[in-house]
Amino acid sequence: MTTVTTIPSVPTGQIKTFGPFGPKYQVVNALRELDDGDWMIRIKLLETDEEAEYRLSSINDDPKAP
Repeated sequence: MTTVTTIPSVPTGQIKTFGPFGPKYQVVNALRELDDGDWMIRIKLLETDEEAEYRLSSINDDPKAP
């Protein structure tokens, strides 16, 4: 039997901040589903150009950057 994984809607390209006053990051793409049903997403930290992984549930809680 084949299991089909549905990738959630990810705000790709959107610029957000870590909380209301944190640094800005850009949402890049979905990476993998986690055991708890959340997703790990690749983000790009705009101040340093580094890439990191961040939970989709946290991205959804963070505000859009002004």
